Amino acid sequence: MAFDNPFAGEIWSSKYRFAPAGGGGDASLAETWARVARAVSEPEAPDRREAFRAEVMDALTDCRFLPAGRILAGAGTQRSVTLFNCFVMGEIPDDLGAIFEHVREAAVTLQQGGGVGMDFSTVRPNGALVRGVGADASGPLSFMDVWDSMCRTILSAGQRRGAMMGCLRIDHPDIEAFIDAKREPGRLRNFNLSVLVSDAFMQALAADGEWPLVFDGKVHRNVRAADLWARLMTATYDAAEPGVIFIDRVNANNNLAYCEEILASNPCGEQMLPAYGACLLGSLNLARLVEAPFSDGAVLDEARLAGLTRTAVRMLDNVIDISRFPLEAQAAEARAKRRIGIGVTGLADALLFCGARYGGDEAVTLTQRWLQVIKREAYRASAALAAEKGSFPLYDPQILERPNLLSLDAETRAMIAEHGLRNGCLTSIAPTGTTSLLAGNVSSGVEPVFAYAYTRKVRQADGTSRDEQVEDYALAVWRGLKGDTPPPAELFVSAQDLTPADHLRMQAAAQACIDSSISKTVNCPEGIAFADFSDIYLEGYRLGCKGLTTYRPNAVTGSVLSVVPDVKPEPKLSPRPDVLEGATYKIKWPQSAHAVYVTINDADTGEGPRPFEIFVNSKNMEHYAWTLGLTRMISAVFRRGGDVAFVADELKAVFDPSGGGWIDGRYVPSLPAAIGGVIERHLRIEAVAAPAHVGHAAHAEAKACCPQCGGFELVRKEGCDTCFGCGYSKCS
Repeated sequence: MAFDNPFAGEIWSSKYRFAPAGGGGDASLAETWARVARAVSEPEAPDRREAFRAEVMDALTDCRFLPAGRILAGAGTQRSVTLFNCFVMGEIPDDLGAIFEHVREAAVTLQQGGGVGMDFSTVRPNGALVRGVGADASGPLSFMDVWDSMCRTILSAGQRRGAMMGCLRIDHPDIEAFIDAKREPGRLRNFNLSVLVSDAFMQALAADGEWPLVFDGKVHRNVRAADLWARLMTATYDAAEPGVIFIDRVNANNNLAYCEEILASNPCGEQMLPAYGACLLGSLNLARLVEAPFSDGAVLDEARLAGLTRTAVRMLDNVIDISRFPLEAQAAEARAKRRIGIGVTGLADALLFCGARYGGDEAVTLTQRWLQVIKREAYRASAALAAEKGSFPLYDPQILERPNLLSLDAETRAMIAEHGLRNGCLTSIAPTGTTSLLAGNVSSGVEPVFAYAYTRKVRQADGTSRDEQVEDYALAVWRGLKGDTPPPAELFVSAQDLTPADHLRMQAAAQACIDSSISKTVNCPEGIAFADFSDIYLEGYRLGCKGLTTYRPNAVTGSVLSVVPDVKPEPKLSPRPDVLEGATYKIKWPQSAHAVYVTINDADTGEGPRPFEIFVNSKNMEHYAWTLGLTRMISAVFRRGGDVAFVADELKAVFDPSGGGWIDGRYVPSLPAAIGGVIERHLRIEAVAAPAHVGHAAHAEAKACCPQCGGFELVRKEGCDTCFGCGYSKCS
């Protein structure tokens, strides 16, 4: 089967192709589809199995339905992996031993390929008394550092990057530190962060009232709600995080509120889940369903959309029965409620085909029309499945009185009343990441097109790479139909052309038709005034959104799309001057009786100091050989010049199997990681000492660098990082 662009083939080969070490596996994308179709048909009765396999093959062919990446990569392989993309872990007890048991559970889940979300609000605040040991608590952020180190370690053992969401309630006494956590470069890099915002807080904000910060029934202090909100919006403006989840609204609109409480979100925000909740994801590709694109008669085939929806419901329901689960608690939760999440991708391209500008009135109308078709058909298919196979075990007729079901048409409600439902929740719009690339670079999820054309590096069989021009699917169709005629600029808008109001209108329009939530980023230009930015979350709340995240290019996370000159490093090391200035840092490593001293000397490059060499010394000779080798290697890297921030990141990822230690209230996974922290600290001091324009540029470039290919084409969309150069993605 041919791929729509040269990069799609590499995406398939590196992420979804089954290629066991002993040979065999998938020889083509068609064989991947066939493997998945066979696997998801196994739960069917023998006399129906072949017919359903053919039905699934028809849906997968031409990428009309895109199961989430874990299904594509794992179904039918017999690998010990989960087919669920996302989980929310159990409620974290305020007890040291139990906390580390939850770290273990998260590690096991990440190891099998599932992203995880956690609510840290149950951990006592920093400085609170720990009775029985006569010590002060270090607070939830210190334990989030432990999770962060664990996730980095799991990443080093596998090819898929771990993804985590960390949440904290807005009334937790440590909420201000949580809001500011991402201002510290390098901290909590494996987390997305969201504040759980209650309706009571929004009322206090509207009334310009005081807001109590509370833990375990005790008010620690009061703050002005408006000041706390301003702090949140300023952090989001400066560092693109945290996002917000309107947790009371989420629970009030949950189909299963009668039997569960939503704790947190999965890493990208499209699934709000209870303790040990999990969800299967899949996306209907709207871009493949529009007939006569770019013509007056362009229309989306709603009958075909309805049929694909019914196939998707049955397919994902079957996946519940064939998937492995990292934890038995997750298996029990999934089987009791049979939650699935059917969403869309290619929405922006489909709107383009129909002549509707993203964010405009017609786009809002079409979006809601198409999503209502999916909602109706998903509930009808689930009711039909319940008649055939039985309702989900925790089904209760009172589900018909939940908000999502009250808005259904009378015929669909009658079907549910008669047969029940096979699935407790049915719709969710996820980020489609690399699956949208696999489908020919269609626009992802409900996002606008990010860029219509760009260059990617495509790996060759001999290990080299070549540059290939990649076009958005809609632009490729336009060129195929219109030749060299320029596409209309007023229609072909990108994420950077839109106002925050455009983004919010589309998210709110989609949310009204979706059970769970939506992964969507409000992309803002770097130059947007804070006064224009500061009301984005508030306006989203007014429009009925369940959660929001923004992205503005900034000095902490870098540019949305960074392009730097291709500067080749000097092949020789720079000579050492006779005299260098530097600083010495002391590390009190808990596992050693003697302190470790790290000296970093700088050279003046004419644009401010840059690290030139490093020494590590200690009376403890146990570390002498490896520290000497390490410092010689790092010094050689320093002397070659260029961006050296990656050295700190690599060292901080080192995990010591014998255990790490606590330094200044933060868990550090190893002594090399502690040295990496010193280098990171030194680089920050340099950035302050250097001229403002130099420090800012170096910092922005470092944070926009792709960790896989080293290029500077990393973008943020849908709450995820995606590299336009090599296809790397976090949370795909």
